[in-house]
Amino acid sequence: MASSIFNAPCNIQAIKGLDRNSKFNCVKIAVKVRPPRTVVVRASERHDRPTEKRGLSDAECEAAVVAGNVPEAPPVPPKPAAPAGTPVVPSLPLNRRPRRNRKSPVLRAAFQETHLSPANFVYPLFIHEGEEDTPIGAMPGCYRLGWRHGLVEEVAKARDVGVNSIVLFPKVPDALKSPTGDEAYNDNGLVPRAIRLLKDKYPDLVIYTDVALDPYSSDGHDGIVREDGVILNDETVYQLCKQAVSQARAGADVVSPSDMMDGRVGAIRDALDAEGFQDVSIMSYTAKYASSFYGPFREALDSNPRFGDKKTYQMNPANYREALVETHEDESEGADILLVKPGLPYLDIIRLLRDNSSLPIAAYQTIFVLNSPLVKDFEIVCSTIFVILEVSGEYSMIKAGGALKMIDEERVMMESLMCLRRAGADIILTYFAVQAARSLCGEKR
Repeated sequence: MASSIFNAPCNIQAIKGLDRNSKFNCVKIAVKVRPPRTVVVRASERHDRPTEKRGLSDAECEAAVVAGNVPEAPPVPPKPAAPAGTPVVPSLPLNRRPRRNRKSPVLRAAFQETHLSPANFVYPLFIHEGEEDTPIGAMPGCYRLGWRHGLVEEVAKARDVGVNSIVLFPKVPDALKSPTGDEAYNDNGLVPRAIRLLKDKYPDLVIYTDVALDPYSSDGHDGIVREDGVILNDETVYQLCKQAVSQARAGADVVSPSDMMDGRVGAIRDALDAEGFQDVSIMSYTAKYASSFYGPFREALDSNPRFGDKKTYQMNPANYREALVETHEDESEGADILLVKPGLPYLDIIRLLRDNSSLPIAAYQTIFVLNSPLVKDFEIVCSTIFVILEVSGEYSMIKAGGALKMIDEERVMMESLMCLRRAGADIILTYFAVQAARSLCGEKR
């Protein structure tokens, strides 16, 4: 350690007894200054050890800088060179360059407008009476879960990665199906039993249920079918009210009428309130379109219509403004959440609802596959070859494309979910819930 003498400016007026005209216009101060330890860090070099402290006080550090002994820092990095042949042009006179806010991962993360979290996911789970989990051919990675074992295990996996909301869909034995779907409100039916089992094991689990007659109907329709093929509206709503109350009695947190009957939200709200279930929410399938994207879902439930289609009660895919009619009706009848199905091909409808309602918006990421003679090496469990040919396909498209190495499955999965959120969905019903949540947990690590 050496002693250095340097000139420090004085506040002469502050020193008593010192004449302003004195020849002493400065004070010589002797301080001990350690010679600065120069550490030059180059971007191309890696330094695992932190820079050692020199043991100086703040005053000594400042005094050294004032004396001109400025410690060295890395030099200004050279400007990266453009490739040979790049034209030399004057800079464009731009006051605003949006790319400045995208130039690094840190800035992109800081300015990201839409975020995904496991809390945004509702995990659809298919259940059946059997003890073993049965693979669903058209839905890679999805199973009909045994309600006493496989269901509980799958819920545990979801909770481990932060997904604590599920929705149950039953595969009902054919012998219990009827034209009026009476099994739908059996308090000891498959869904109520599963709810009670899950609530006993996981009291804080949020359980959504499906309110519709198609899994219980021998006709495969969401409502009661008259002999001339007409779907009876008011009589169906009467059955749906009993179904919703049965599910609420078992412990359901949110009942979700997916039937698209007129007036069912208000009727279900009244029925729930009359039975003391004022705290049970209603997630209405507000804009459920008569889409071709439902094939594998109906296979999972064995609920394909035995005749005709569902176009007299589900919405026309060509219609946009009609979604506002359904939105206003559901809001006025007491819906707590509004859902759009399918999701990704109907982003415009999600945004329409988001811009016209203050209620939470849900989107159902559906599944869709087509037989394709072009694909020979993508085998799903049932040994049938499937692939999506439309760019708007969702779950099965991503699974098929990932298996064929045509796309990066995880990145496309996360992008598709982000698109649903960006369009305005607060929650997403998705078969990717656990896989996406694991990906998000990995990002945090």
